[in-house]
Amino acid sequence: MHGNMMQWPLLISSIFRHATTYHHDQEIVSVTADQPQFRYTFTDFAARVCQLANALTNAGVKPGDRIATMAWNDHRHLELYYAISGIGAVCHTINPRLFPEQIEYIVEHAEDTLLFADPMFVELITPITARSNTVRAVIVLDDGATTVDGIASTSYEDFIACEAETFAWPEFDENSACALCYTSGTTGNPKGVLYSHRSTVLHALTVTTPNALEIGMQDAVLPVVPLFHVNAWGIPYAALLSGAKLVLPGAALDGESLYSLMEREAVSVTAGVPTVWLGLQKHLQENNRKLPSLKRMIVGGSAAPSSMIEYFETQQDVNFVHAWGMTEMSPLGTVCRLKPAMQQDSREARTAQKIKQGMPVFGVELKIVDDDGMRLPHDGEAMGELWVRGPWITSGYFRNPEGSRSDFDSEGYFRTGDISTIDSQGYMRICDRAKDVIKSGGEWISSIDLENVAVGHPKVAEAAVIGVPCDKWQERPLLVVVLKKPGSELTLNEMRDFLTGKVPKWWQPGAMEVVDSLPHTATGKIQKRALRQQFADFSFTSSTEGSI
Repeated sequence: MHGNMMQWPLLISSIFRHATTYHHDQEIVSVTADQPQFRYTFTDFAARVCQLANALTNAGVKPGDRIATMAWNDHRHLELYYAISGIGAVCHTINPRLFPEQIEYIVEHAEDTLLFADPMFVELITPITARSNTVRAVIVLDDGATTVDGIASTSYEDFIACEAETFAWPEFDENSACALCYTSGTTGNPKGVLYSHRSTVLHALTVTTPNALEIGMQDAVLPVVPLFHVNAWGIPYAALLSGAKLVLPGAALDGESLYSLMEREAVSVTAGVPTVWLGLQKHLQENNRKLPSLKRMIVGGSAAPSSMIEYFETQQDVNFVHAWGMTEMSPLGTVCRLKPAMQQDSREARTAQKIKQGMPVFGVELKIVDDDGMRLPHDGEAMGELWVRGPWITSGYFRNPEGSRSDFDSEGYFRTGDISTIDSQGYMRICDRAKDVIKSGGEWISSIDLENVAVGHPKVAEAAVIGVPCDKWQERPLLVVVLKKPGSELTLNEMRDFLTGKVPKWWQPGAMEVVDSLPHTATGKIQKRALRQQFADFSFTSSTEGSI
């Protein structure tokens, strides 16, 4: 027996209509290449999105067509999010930090027909579009100052200028595709994840909830995480759905620029990766600055060190919230919010809990398994490979069905590639990527945990740990650090003294290398593969490794 409820498709256009009808006077603030401060209301936003939808339709864009964007977080990129998906096309966000060869591959693999690009990316895309078999025009996201050689091009403002400010949004199957993101391609070619309207709306609804990112109409939200990276963790949808003020920072993500924007716009919620917050922390400390309006800082992409958590919570009175997910998960999977009883614990105990990636939000199920695929207990000790499933998690990669079969098991779970623990309270902790975990003397060493403790040393700005061969223990950890003050010194014995009592004795690094900088992936994570290549000739012997 079915219930007698209306069948109403969950579409991106439904978020748009709700936001612009019931929160029409709310603000969007944007920093762009041609306007350091642009400000308008949801009503103004609505008119321009309708103009864009008409322009796309008149340009021959059809339902299912992939429309590429390569842009920072600004109002024009946000307009593209809603207009492209709203007419039934697919918004394909491209990460400009990928190698040009990877960008060219995904443009051709996606068969993009139009490409919208910030002016600063024109030089990058010109040879790519010149060779493309599918892209027929480039629209530059400015008011007409930039052109593109070798292909039809126009400015964004000219593209929408003569169009009507109303549009009849079509209704279609909520399972239709609305957005496409590609993985960063750390091994092999990047893989496409194709999101549906239904999955995206469900994800946005969850993002707004108190146990997730808790975004409401009283908030001013600053997504530092790029709109080209997993749809900025769903914030462009969640903010409008809840009627929150949206503050878009453009390309300037340094500590000083972010602080100025947060202070001026009274930002209450922000989200980004730890490397960005390290820059903000440095600026705040060096200039004795405070962030009185900021209430919640959402951190994902990689684990944040306890020293960062302690700083923002004790010195800035900010609730520091770990979140975890993947491109394949839309991306939200878990959020680390403390249960009421945990609020009474000591500061040290609360920080130890906040280092974890947290409990799954409603709609996401987790399990950890051993090498034979058998489930492991949720006791906080057993470490196994993490698998996930849920209504906004991919069921296969775009145009790659054969290559993705091994990523799923018979219960419909997706293999994340992470090594994790889950405690009795349901809190999950990422211990390592499966390819990065260090196997030493038959035991696992978490490179992430060791890095997060090492970066707490007062001389260390950034740290990475990789496993290198050892004739006695199979592998031992090599610690690679960047110092806060170039030219200063830090010895292995100093670091070992600092780590004593903070990590198990057998986790102590066998050696330490000081470098000027660490390699990062296109999404800001430390690129372990590049480090392993850099130190490919490094190895330990029982005689060369210091006493542990």
